[in-house]
Amino acid sequence: MNEDYREFIQLLHTETGIDLSLYKEAQMKRRLTSLRDKRGYSTFLNYYSSFHSQPHLLEELLDRMTINVSQFYRNRKRFEILEKKVLPYLLQNKNHLKVWSAACSTGEEPYTLAMIINHFLPLQNIEIMATDLDGQALEKARQGVYPERSLNEVPEEIKRKYFVKTGSSYKVNDDIRNCVTFKKHNLLADPFIPSCDLIVCRNVLIYFTEAAKHYIYENFSRSLEGGGIFFVGSAEQIFSPQRYQLAVFDAFFYKRMCKSLM
Repeated sequence: MNEDYREFIQLLHTETGIDLSLYKEAQMKRRLTSLRDKRGYSTFLNYYSSFHSQPHLLEELLDRMTINVSQFYRNRKRFEILEKKVLPYLLQNKNHLKVWSAACSTGEEPYTLAMIINHFLPLQNIEIMATDLDGQALEKARQGVYPERSLNEVPEEIKRKYFVKTGSSYKVNDDIRNCVTFKKHNLLADPFIPSCDLIVCRNVLIYFTEAAKHYIYENFSRSLEGGGIFFVGSAEQIFSPQRYQLAVFDAFFYKRMCKSLM
């Protein structure tokens, strides 16, 4: 790591609480160098010095750091397992679910979860907390308006039931939006949400170092109720789940062992 980038990530950590040293360096540095060069700065320190006079540059950097690639029912086969196997298991003795959609980006994932869980529960019994580091993405999520391409994987009957077409876009209906609370959250610095039945964090942990992933897995495990489920992305298999008091439930789904076993 060269000195210019090292000082930059230290200054950014002090300014925002975001520690870039916990992200895989090559991927993150490449992404941010491209943005820095695009804005006409030759060094990261010169780039950083512009943030106070041009705060939109910092917002742009935070947006580039986070990977806002999302759509409804992304990796649809995984959601089919959630519907057919995971939710029936979780609802054996419950009529209410507390769900955390972490790194939720622009909101497609938590809204998808609400739509699927509504097959089993009335909406007033569904509590979904959706969090992300990117404030701009969260604002878009709260609005709940999406281009048609975001709905490519949505079954037609779901589209008719839960969306309202507005021009060339689709808006999530208010009943579904009211199930989801959006909040800014840094997985590497902020307290984790306790007593969750289901935690979904997909396609973001691949960008963290092994040390950061270990920290996050430990905290997600503590956040789950005994028997709760942790749902990860298709490139994020946990190779030693027992290290985190987790056991394989299905591919990319892990069950929290009873807390009395800790």
